[in-house]
Amino acid sequence: MTEIREQTPGTEASGRHETAIAVLRQKFSDRVHTGLSTREQHGHTTTWIENQPPDAVIFPNTTEEVAEIVKICRAYKTPVIAFGTGTSLEGHLNAPLGGVCLDFANMKKILSVNVDDLDCTVEAGVTRKELNTYLRDTGLFFTVDPGADASLGGMAATRASGTNAVRYGTMRDVVINVRAVMADGTEFRSGSRARKTSAGYDLTHLLIGSEGTLGIITELTVRLQGIPESILSAVCSFDTLKGACQSVIEATQLGLNPARIELLDPLQIRACNAYSNLTLAEKPTLFLEFHGTNEGSREEAELFAEIAAGNGGGDYEWARDQEDRNRLWAARHDAYWAARALVPGADCCSGDVCVPISRLTECVEETRLDIENSGIIATIVGHVGDGNFHVLPLFDAKNPSELEAVQNLFDRMVTRAQSMEGTCTGEHGIGSGKTKYLRAEYGAGVEIMRSIKRALDPDNLLNPGKIFETGPGA
Repeated sequence: MTEIREQTPGTEASGRHETAIAVLRQKFSDRVHTGLSTREQHGHTTTWIENQPPDAVIFPNTTEEVAEIVKICRAYKTPVIAFGTGTSLEGHLNAPLGGVCLDFANMKKILSVNVDDLDCTVEAGVTRKELNTYLRDTGLFFTVDPGADASLGGMAATRASGTNAVRYGTMRDVVINVRAVMADGTEFRSGSRARKTSAGYDLTHLLIGSEGTLGIITELTVRLQGIPESILSAVCSFDTLKGACQSVIEATQLGLNPARIELLDPLQIRACNAYSNLTLAEKPTLFLEFHGTNEGSREEAELFAEIAAGNGGGDYEWARDQEDRNRLWAARHDAYWAARALVPGADCCSGDVCVPISRLTECVEETRLDIENSGIIATIVGHVGDGNFHVLPLFDAKNPSELEAVQNLFDRMVTRAQSMEGTCTGEHGIGSGKTKYLRAEYGAGVEIMRSIKRALDPDNLLNPGKIFETGPGA
């Protein structure tokens, strides 16, 4: 296979980067930052991958400025890494070859809201919470909820998902078009606001999930949904993980369409009880939410209760008012921090896989047994309505044996999911943390992806070192 590029910048490359930064400083003045602390903040990761800071961080204000920056960096063969809010989980933001980080914190304009068409256009730095706050009085909301208050540009670049995906879909489903800057500085929009098209290649979805390696998303138009008449949330505990997972499978097969189905294992429930002041039974538990009309959501909730009872489901607790719902889902979104609090001072990372819903029970049970046999302290949480779940191990990253044990656990988890016709990542993306798994999943398809990368970014300047393994034999 073709080698993309070495993984460490040499003296010649460093010199080019310094020249590029000097030119950028002349044009953008105090918006170019080279202090170590700022650079390290933009080269971090929540995996075990070491911090790899860029040579500079710059804060563009417009798409035109992004294009100008990219053209300058291209002239000096300096890498460019796009940065949203820094919440990605697989080393997407690291700068292994140095270069310039583009932080979109200044690009937060909500450009238009089309209530009748149920869509809006925003700049890439707008976060999901900022958008929903803005939409509050329109009767509409943006549906993708990955937990973190991520930027929409970053969410599109990583093809983010989250708790609402089982009903409303992922970023793949809600992005209508994007405005982007390519590796040569060309600006373009990938489509119109029409809800469907058969005109040419699907450039929108080529960029969604490309993790900033093919183009830099600066604006995007996304679908919105009407706020439902009725929202009912519930918590249901089970005697076994199998019973919880089987209830999800049966509900799906029966055609139920809940907005959210989240699984928390007993250890995660213990963590959430302590961290979020809950009093849930320390058992495998499903957090659920039903959207619709008053009658429709109640019927779906009651039918799910019957399914759960047939699979060992116990207490079925309702959260009808908004305050209780917010408290419940805040606890779910804080699962990572709650897990970390189980072992104060421990390191924690999140690994995810996704399998066909029919294999969910088997995959979760085998993973839980694997965790127990490995001796690692780890919780399981998941968006199990679409077969996606996460493992959160607690360990000492500076202890080689503990780090190796966690890496081996994740290796087995991915191999298990792929053997069940699943994927190495349902929503985290590949970044630099999961590059080694891609070929087992796509085979020759990886070289097709690399060919697209070479065609659109021949100098490998856009977020290099991500998605593909590099070096001889890659």
